[in-house]
Amino acid sequence: MNGNRLALIFTFLLGIFIGVAGGAAAGGLVGFLVSQQTLAQVTAKVSAIDTRPVNVVTEAPTSPPTVNEAIVVSLSDAMVAAVKRVAPAVVTVTVEGRTGRGSGSGVIISEDGYIITNNHVVSDGNRYFVLFADGTRRQAELVGTDSLNDIAVLKVSGEVPGVAVIGDSSALQPGETVLAIGSPLGNFRNTVTAGVVSALNRSVPGSGMEGLIQTDAAINSGNSGGPLINLKGEVVGINTLVVRNDVGFGTMTPVEGLGFAVPSSIFSNVADQIIRTGQVRYPFLGITYLMIDGEVAAEYNLPVQNGAFISAGISGQSAVLPNTAAAKAGLREGDIIVAVNDQRLDGNVSLRQLLLQYRPGDTVELTILRDGQEQKVSVTLGERPSNLR
Repeated sequence: MNGNRLALIFTFLLGIFIGVAGGAAAGGLVGFLVSQQTLAQVTAKVSAIDTRPVNVVTEAPTSPPTVNEAIVVSLSDAMVAAVKRVAPAVVTVTVEGRTGRGSGSGVIISEDGYIITNNHVVSDGNRYFVLFADGTRRQAELVGTDSLNDIAVLKVSGEVPGVAVIGDSSALQPGETVLAIGSPLGNFRNTVTAGVVSALNRSVPGSGMEGLIQTDAAINSGNSGGPLINLKGEVVGINTLVVRNDVGFGTMTPVEGLGFAVPSSIFSNVADQIIRTGQVRYPFLGITYLMIDGEVAAEYNLPVQNGAFISAGISGQSAVLPNTAAAKAGLREGDIIVAVNDQRLDGNVSLRQLLLQYRPGDTVELTILRDGQEQKVSVTLGERPSNLR
């Protein structure tokens, strides 16, 4: 009896041992087969991707910069590269005239020696000189001026140390980094200041100018006529003025970082005409108007936020001058011009910028808003009288 029980227990334990060992062996066999199949699949996929040998780096990698450090280094490098690209083309302009001597800045725009500066830099002069970035000095001749957009063109003979690339100001965005280069006070040659595009398509009260780039890059006396560049090293504006006090704004609050530049969309066209003909012929509608923004729309209860509102404003003169293109086309005070040849006026595009694409005698189609309805009006442009400049 006891022998039978012992035999039964032995048989039971032997069965468990065989089952466990067999199961492990079977499981191991299955696992081996599966792993071999998976390894083959992975190898096939890796081989399909790239069969070239991989170079293994044995040196310990250096610690990468943090995100903030990388951004700072990248921006700094871009600014340095942009300045290096344009700096040889930046000049100091000195002017001798009846009222003494003055100075400003300029930028070379062609290998033929043409230089853009501001009209107000050269307006009272009779002799002109440019000082290059390397310190050499050369006499220049005045090619022509445009008081309306404060642009003038000078020319020097002989080789020039550099030529700037003109960029596309219409591609600028508020908040974009820009750099101003010039000679503040006439002494600190090729000074670089940095800022951002504060706004686009600005008008400055009392200046008669519109479509300007607003920037907070420091612009001081002597910087006038110097380039405003983007991070590609392209000239997107010509620095023209800065608001420093209460002029035109009715406040004694101190003003800082409020500079303005003529965009390339305007100055390139103006400079091209001056170089070709010695003067600028402006197309002329014969209206007084206000560029519409939120404040103008609210003040005059206008139905749109953008456009050119034909209005005499506070000038007291007629909003539509007699015997002009506008009068002949039937434009009226109170009309709002919203497009020229289907190009819409918006926060970045002024009426003057659009009209500068055409010449006196060209016929354009204006889209106007009258009594709440849009309609098309065909207008043959006249020429702006010289006494209005």
